Amino acid sequence: VFPALNWRQGKVIDARQGNNPDMDAFEVITVAFDSDEQRQFAADLAEHKLNEPPQIPKDDPLLNPDVISESYRKQLVNQLEEGLESQPEFVRIAGRWFPRALLVEVNEGHLNLAEAVLDMAGGGPLPTSDLLKEVELPEGLNPKLLEFSLDLALQEDPRFDEVGPAGKVLWFLKKLEPEGVQETPIYLQYIPTDYDRSVLTREMLDLEKKLEDELSPLPEEGTRSASVSVTLIYPHWRAGTLPLSNQLRHLFPTAYEAPRIRFVLVDGDTGRKFPGWVVRNKHYVYGLGEWYAEKKLIPGSLVRVQIGKYPGEVVISAEGRRSGREWLRTVLLGKDGGIVYGMLKHLVSATYDERMAIVISDVEMLDEIWNKQTQKSVPFERVIVDTLREIAKLNPQGHVHASELYAAVNTVRRCPPGPIMSLLASRPWFVHVGDLHFRLEDKVEV
Repeated sequence: VFPALNWRQGKVIDARQGNNPDMDAFEVITVAFDSDEQRQFAADLAEHKLNEPPQIPKDDPLLNPDVISESYRKQLVNQLEEGLESQPEFVRIAGRWFPRALLVEVNEGHLNLAEAVLDMAGGGPLPTSDLLKEVELPEGLNPKLLEFSLDLALQEDPRFDEVGPAGKVLWFLKKLEPEGVQETPIYLQYIPTDYDRSVLTREMLDLEKKLEDELSPLPEEGTRSASVSVTLIYPHWRAGTLPLSNQLRHLFPTAYEAPRIRFVLVDGDTGRKFPGWVVRNKHYVYGLGEWYAEKKLIPGSLVRVQIGKYPGEVVISAEGRRSGREWLRTVLLGKDGGIVYGMLKHLVSATYDERMAIVISDVEMLDEIWNKQTQKSVPFERVIVDTLREIAKLNPQGHVHASELYAAVNTVRRCPPGPIMSLLASRPWFVHVGDLHFRLEDKVEV
């Protein structure tokens, strides 16, 4: 092996005595490389730096396995996984690897039995050990080997979904998963909009960070809180979901590979438990629709999320307040079939963000508008102008705060705050009047 040649390897095919009067005795070796290239090198030199291994102090941190693991864990794991993935004789399930040659055969009959067991359990989730009690695999073999063999067969069958958090394998029948887990609800479907982030001011970037929309390109936070308060926007309120944003992601279970994770939500007031789903690849948490209705929440309500007492549990609570009737921005059906806004009194029982609170008078009417939006593409800037014009009517000065506009736009079209604020900053007909409040010029060219 030759360090000076970028660690090329070769085979010594010949050796002879060297002859140099200025040097002690040495050999000349002929080395053949893979490319049919042959080269000669001096060898068996009495004095050469390669004869002396480098002296490494015994207290060198690079000799400490814990230091190596802490400093280079990610790179080592990535290289190991890349190597294993390139070898067809190894298989992986839930982050664990196993030699394929040692696996037990699992046939269609075994999988049909597993499907029946999950069906009787309402779809699941069930651990592999429970399925093995009913699936008749050969006896007398290592239980871990049987478990891994069944896990792999289930993973490769489209009927089954592995929904366990990291370090735990749980199985669910895909056909019995909620529709909002299998398919992204229409209210959360975002058509990416090109925009110029360079025009966003420091105030706008700070607001984007505060709003914590899961679609915003925000960096991971260094510090993580065990309890986070989130303001609901209409799409999540209507779909019965929470955003899987940077601020909230660490509070929910994650997985090595599974795109969907089944876990337990706990009502912080009553202790009642009900199922929830983390849809990792689409960045939302599903299963809160009935709870929102029970707590009489509205778009703009504040929901507190915190880590549960037991693994796999997440506690949610509505930030309560004394019930009372208050004036709130309300979405109404206009004469032309579009939406208009009015200020009406409503009974509220939970704390809300005053700028982002919106009451929906007719949910079915708004559903029709969302369905129409998918059939005909309304220009994005037209949506922004029309929405700002409508909610500006509720303010005597005609001013609208950027967070108000963000919340209102999301009642008819899913959009993160970045593209909205980029238009506010770059179009002359949006006039900034201070503190992220804007008004609309009379002459608008859209």
